[in-house]
Amino acid sequence: MTIVPRVLLLAALWGAPALTLAAPWDLPDLDRALRYQPKQPLSVFTADGVEIAAFGAERRQFMPIAQVPKLLQDAVIAVEDARFREHGGIDPKGMARAAIAMLTGGRRQGASTITQQVARTFFLEQRFTAERKTREILIALELEKKLSKDQILELYVNEIFLGQRAYGFAAASQVYFGKPLAQLSIAETAMLAGLPQNPHYANPIANFERATQRQRIVLERMRVTGVISDAQHAAARAEKLAIRAPGRGVLHAGHVAEMARAVVVERFGQNAYTSGIKVTTSLRAAEQRAAWAALRRGVLAHDRKGVWRGVEYTESLPAGDGPELEAAAARALKDHRDDEMLRVAIVLAASSRELRVQLASGERVVLSGEGLRWARAGLAPRARAPLAIQRGSVVRVIREDNGKGWAIAQWPQAEAAFVALDPASGRVRALVGAFDFNRQPFNHVTQAWRQPGSAIKPLLYSAALEHGVMPSTVVDDAPYTAANGWSPANSDGQFLGPLALRDALAKSRNLVSVRVLQATGVGAARDWLARYGLDAARQPDNLTLALGTGSVTPLQMAQAYGVLANGGWLLPPVLIERITDAQGKVLFEAPPAPALTEQTRAIPARNAYLDATMLGEVTRTGTAARAQAMLKRSDLYGKTGTTDNAVDAWFAGFQPSLVAVAWMGYGEPKSLGERESGGGLALPIWIDFMAQVLKDVPVAALVPPPGLVRDGDDWLYDELAVTGHVLRIGADGTVQRAQPFAPPPAPPAPVPDGSNGQ
Repeated sequence: MTIVPRVLLLAALWGAPALTLAAPWDLPDLDRALRYQPKQPLSVFTADGVEIAAFGAERRQFMPIAQVPKLLQDAVIAVEDARFREHGGIDPKGMARAAIAMLTGGRRQGASTITQQVARTFFLEQRFTAERKTREILIALELEKKLSKDQILELYVNEIFLGQRAYGFAAASQVYFGKPLAQLSIAETAMLAGLPQNPHYANPIANFERATQRQRIVLERMRVTGVISDAQHAAARAEKLAIRAPGRGVLHAGHVAEMARAVVVERFGQNAYTSGIKVTTSLRAAEQRAAWAALRRGVLAHDRKGVWRGVEYTESLPAGDGPELEAAAARALKDHRDDEMLRVAIVLAASSRELRVQLASGERVVLSGEGLRWARAGLAPRARAPLAIQRGSVVRVIREDNGKGWAIAQWPQAEAAFVALDPASGRVRALVGAFDFNRQPFNHVTQAWRQPGSAIKPLLYSAALEHGVMPSTVVDDAPYTAANGWSPANSDGQFLGPLALRDALAKSRNLVSVRVLQATGVGAARDWLARYGLDAARQPDNLTLALGTGSVTPLQMAQAYGVLANGGWLLPPVLIERITDAQGKVLFEAPPAPALTEQTRAIPARNAYLDATMLGEVTRTGTAARAQAMLKRSDLYGKTGTTDNAVDAWFAGFQPSLVAVAWMGYGEPKSLGERESGGGLALPIWIDFMAQVLKDVPVAALVPPPGLVRDGDDWLYDELAVTGHVLRIGADGTVQRAQPFAPPPAPPAPVPDGSNGQ
């Protein structure tokens, strides 16, 4: 028998004094445990406290022992170290059992107390050796001298590894159940308390059956030690647990998380990944969820107009339909990333009438009828790769809108972006930079410079208002050819003749816009666009500006339309509200929105009001009439935008409390389809989002500001009633001004009638 086993046996039989005499080894510096500073990730949250992401090798949420639920404390002690509160760091009875088992060749037993596990976690390697076990005991004895039981338990519940990159029970509760410790049931608590023994392979995500077996052991220990009653034990065993699968239930805001991460690391360096910095963004969780879902539905709807492009991959599956097939299918899908909406599946059986598939979760579903219509080409008898769908094909499936069936799907090729702002403060309420952050980290909201098409027309018409062109001004929608031969056209190739500016915007007539810009002046219009936050240098210095051939980002367009929504103020978009350290000390706080005074205006209030009323006509009778019709509310304002060959599709609009912009296009610009438009692609995303977030928001009518007078059914700037506004812009570009309103004649002087008695 070597010296180290003898030491262990002596310690087990005679206690700690024998151990300290037999193994006088140097101990590591215990400062790391005595002055515990847990590695905590850089965490990003919404304004209402929902976690978006955590950056760092370890998921951890430090929780003082006073905040750890007593149920969890008792469960951990019951299963890991029932005499934790009584012993001095080691459990002689347990050690005796372990030593005897080792000396007699029996099954190796850990016999580690919670204090020993803390010693091992903080200072020693995990691989079992007799030397390591001895050092573990010595360190545990020292820790018991210098720390209270609660302090030791606090180290344990925050530092122990529990699988799935989760360190500590607070993080594990979020990873496995998606909720804080305080909300866990007895069954859920027992599941977590059972993880320390084998966190890699017996966690409920990796192996639910093994985790459940361990949970049953914990529940029994809790019953035996009096933590729970017999009735509670029975109820907990019967409870069906809902495990949060990887990626399920998370708030999809990858582009926002990356923006926050980049800012924090630039300010605080690499230490930000371990020091517990918390970033609070301006996002609202419900609105972010609505934006993500609306964008995805919109892109998938467009993709379904195209052809079936084929399966993703083909895996080999064994013959038969027994347990071996289920296991093989699960292994085959292991390396294919699942998605919350586009579920990865492997085909078990295929025919022209039906597909049987297995999901990554192990669930089996059947697709038939309309659910297969899109992929009929892949189910034909002689279909060739990659179209052919057969046993072993890896495909995507999606739950149909009614929630009752499944349909074949595929990853879309088009991209999209969506952003929503609070126009009164500039705070970003929702931001989705692409269809899928993992596949496309490029943020189209902030980084994609695209042509806005007709979505820029309201901003140009705003400039025209300051040059006497009013909503009632009549402009000829007629053929136009410039001196250089440039000859633009309307999207429908037709000409409608004389139109009031309000009607022309509703119908998005390009040739009216060209003539209005010509009357305003290109230079004046470009300067005016800068008032909306657009980069004038990125706008063409010619009449093609009228067709939106410059470059903007979706975020710029949201900011610009925010000026119209808030009555005339340009507010900088704000995404990061606050940065705090692990102790809650504020490291950065965004300033409040600037004061909305007449001195800080970007455009006059009456200009914003008239432009907004014209946008209301667009959503009532124009190219976006579906907005008011579907949402059944009159306080919606916005404009569609479609560039040449439908390369870019836009809708920018607002309700007075919320401005939002939707864009769709390909990463490498190309046509979205011959008949596609902003009204057909981007507007449905915007409507879908607004339908969810405006449910409980009352209708808010715009109030006309001072400086306007009625002009029949429309409005005029009050001074133009005297000086005359632009009455008509002719086909040749000539500008006709209306005559000023004539003042009423003075009443005639009274004539003496001789009735005064003279």
